[in-house]
Amino acid sequence: MSLAPQPADSELADVARILRDLIRIDTSNHGGDLTRPEEPAADYVQAILDDLGIPSTRYERAPGRTNLVARWAGVDSTLPALMLHAHLDVVPADPTTWTHPPFDGVIDDGMLWGRGAIDMKDFAAMMLAAVRRLVAEGFQPQRDVVLTFFADEEGGTEFGSEWMAAEHPEAFAGVDTAISEGGGYSITVDGQRAYLMNTGEKGAYWLELVARGVSGHGSLPAIDNPTLRIAEAVRAVGAIEWPLVMTDTTATLLERLRELAGLPASATPEELALVAGPSATRIRAGLRDVSNVTKIAAGYKENVVPETATAVVDLRFIPGREDAALAHVRSVVGPEIEVRVLMELDAFETPFEGRVAEQVQAIIAEVDPGAVVLPHLIPGGTDAKPLRRIGIRGYGFIPLRLPADFAFPRMFHGVDERVPLDALDFGEDVVRRLLTQQ
Repeated sequence: MSLAPQPADSELADVARILRDLIRIDTSNHGGDLTRPEEPAADYVQAILDDLGIPSTRYERAPGRTNLVARWAGVDSTLPALMLHAHLDVVPADPTTWTHPPFDGVIDDGMLWGRGAIDMKDFAAMMLAAVRRLVAEGFQPQRDVVLTFFADEEGGTEFGSEWMAAEHPEAFAGVDTAISEGGGYSITVDGQRAYLMNTGEKGAYWLELVARGVSGHGSLPAIDNPTLRIAEAVRAVGAIEWPLVMTDTTATLLERLRELAGLPASATPEELALVAGPSATRIRAGLRDVSNVTKIAAGYKENVVPETATAVVDLRFIPGREDAALAHVRSVVGPEIEVRVLMELDAFETPFEGRVAEQVQAIIAEVDPGAVVLPHLIPGGTDAKPLRRIGIRGYGFIPLRLPADFAFPRMFHGVDERVPLDALDFGEDVVRRLLTQQ
């Protein structure tokens, strides 16, 4: 396809220029030896911080898997500090399926295209551009502001926030609240914008189902074929109808959506979720536990009945449902199927109140009159989980004012990930305003 000439750096806003540079640094996290290290991206970020006179420290569990923590000193460092954090790794991308190469940072149709454009190198760019502007203006925050750039969020946080929280909690000394991903984008309800703030996250189990049987020749009647039993277990998991569970976060969100849409009190949660347009699926995922079979494996040769067959289930549970959800999966697959927990991530809810939540709501009311901020329980997990274990309250708010028909949720890990340039400008402005209140 024909592509318009790309703008020079001098023609771009600082936030777009930084994001384009970061996208062009391939930090694809394949979850193994093929993973591209975060170190080159951390080098780029650290160079900006050095130029601003903000000291930063590097932490690496393995060579190249760089975490970078900077502390912008406030007037009174005894005040509780605010942390803004982003992860520098991205999920892989197949360039043959993209309109523009995923690591070229192409600007087209008023948008910046590339892997990481919204997950989540955009927030790293907003942080750096906002701080650079404030430093140039001579501003110093009242409290310390910690700027953190994690590795390995897309690979399970083993080399990133999980390790940092366990081994280097001192890097976050004094921080009581943090802001990162999972929310901040706008949805349009009956012509009115609302911004979703991640105030909670579902938990997760990755479960391996194991069926055992008797191996034998494929030409003979099977005595006990584990492949058939794993198929029955998979079918049982697929047939689960999880009950509706209303958390405080979800109840507040749905009631506000009902008011915005002008729907009657009799409207069902499913009906209320639909008013969120392209984001309805993410909201519906917060109404109940969700289980999906993601892998099935059995056998090693065409004429051999295997001894074992396995399947993997991705189980996402509502806060407080970790025991009940796991017990239900065990019950539906039956006692003859072994259920192994491969990975567990906790669920949490954060109260939609306090200093930072109130500041964000006030800023949105100022920059987008008539818009509101609503709490949201997200279906996935972020670096907020490990940080919560060391006493840091986490919110997700990457501010993006989006067109009503922009299918933002599909951008996450999707083909043709992109972000509107004017949404980036909006986000940097909101982040800058938030920092001036610290």
